[in-house]
Amino acid sequence: MTENEWDCQYDCPVEATVNVIGGKWKPQILYYLHQGTQRHSDLKRGLPTITQRMLTLQLRELERDGIVKRTVYAQVPPKVEYSLTELGMTLAPILEAMFDWGEKYLETLKQQTTQKAIDSLKS
Repeated sequence: MTENEWDCQYDCPVEATVNVIGGKWKPQILYYLHQGTQRHSDLKRGLPTITQRMLTLQLRELERDGIVKRTVYAQVPPKVEYSLTELGMTLAPILEAMFDWGEKYLETLKQQTTQKAIDSLKS
């Protein structure tokens, strides 16, 4: 497919990826959805500092971009569930790499903090 065959607003594939899944909340939302289907309240519980409005906005953007599927069940009270689409599932390696990197980074910070504490005791 040539560039003229599709309308692309991005100059770089990394830019497209960051636009779709970047920000403070989207990677965390995707992490929880990677674990399985979630209700809005489940996501809110997992992300206690996100506002209802921001969670709804981020879910709508992910749905618009084809990453998240919103399923509404016709019952009283209404039940809404969120899950990753097939396209969203392809983000699994990226989410797992981010998780692994984050674990290593946090361990490095912990070691640096411990070393600073030891060094301050010596002086």
